[in-house]
Amino acid sequence: MLYKTYDYPAISTYVSGTIFSFPTNGCVSATEAGHGSGRVLKPAPSYVGRFAPSPTGPLHFGSLVAALGSYLDARAAGGQWLLRIEDVDTPRNVPGAADSILRTLAGFGFEWNGEPVWQSQRQHAYRDALEALRMQGVIYPCSCSRREIADSSILASVDGGRVYPGSCRDGLAAGRSARAWRIRVCDATLGFDDRVQGRVAQHLQSEIGDFVLLRADGLYAYQLAVVVDDAEAGVTDVVRGADLIDSTPRQLWLQQCLGYAQPRYAHLPVATNAAGEKLSKQTLAPATSADGGVAALVRAMRFLGQAVPAEVAQSSLTAFWPWAIAHWNAGNIPRQRALMPAAIAGDTDRQPN
Repeated sequence: MLYKTYDYPAISTYVSGTIFSFPTNGCVSATEAGHGSGRVLKPAPSYVGRFAPSPTGPLHFGSLVAALGSYLDARAAGGQWLLRIEDVDTPRNVPGAADSILRTLAGFGFEWNGEPVWQSQRQHAYRDALEALRMQGVIYPCSCSRREIADSSILASVDGGRVYPGSCRDGLAAGRSARAWRIRVCDATLGFDDRVQGRVAQHLQSEIGDFVLLRADGLYAYQLAVVVDDAEAGVTDVVRGADLIDSTPRQLWLQQCLGYAQPRYAHLPVATNAAGEKLSKQTLAPATSADGGVAALVRAMRFLGQAVPAEVAQSSLTAFWPWAIAHWNAGNIPRQRALMPAAIAGDTDRQPN
């Protein structure tokens, strides 16, 4: 279904702690957008965290670091820890991977609150959010292919592609049909204070451009799904890998447009291989198994800057978890976006300073 686009008068929007006023082109303020998707959001306890793996392969060390960091941060605060399977990007899903991840987490002793949530079962929520944005006039259909964007844009985006030049902002060209739906961004800088990485700021218009919410293949984009899921689950704290830090300003913008509360963010250093590549299925990262007891957890703790005494490193899972929760110190996490695990560097006994 194609929707009509509208022109709106100038309004104000709250960006980086300052009120800016400019022509909207679809920009909305946090207060004016407060009706959001019209869906009922859960009242948030003082701390609700989550771990949200994509089922593209088995759990590896990099994923374990994110799971452990988010889990300990939540439990040390007396909070909840939710589990969400981010399978919205169905072409990337590997059959059996989600069940494998759940079994591995359970084998390590992770305990999540409630049942796992599957993005593939939440299409209605994303559809409602997209419709709310359409009603505000902040999204529009786009006919551009990736090749056309690459050929027409001279600016590199922070995520490795090209900044969208706004070719379809004022409507589709004659004879063109919609491939995707994009959200308008404003000529302003969005920033946030990350608990690990410090101040992060991004000028969406010049560093990303209007970004896709509904893809050409009919799938909802990650940026929309994660924002809707976090808001409806009442997530207050997002602890995840720093490979996602550049996505955060886009998510802040969506939160403002939908009238959602902004969570606190802590982006952990991602684990890399000896070539400096993030551990992933694509870089052939080996699967992590709970068969070795606490060994992998201790390695992940040390990667996150937590000093683990020898008696704990040689203890059982039953003994490890109470100690780890009681001694978790987020202030010791290295303020780096990427790190090579000690074992890969050839120093398996290295302890953080």
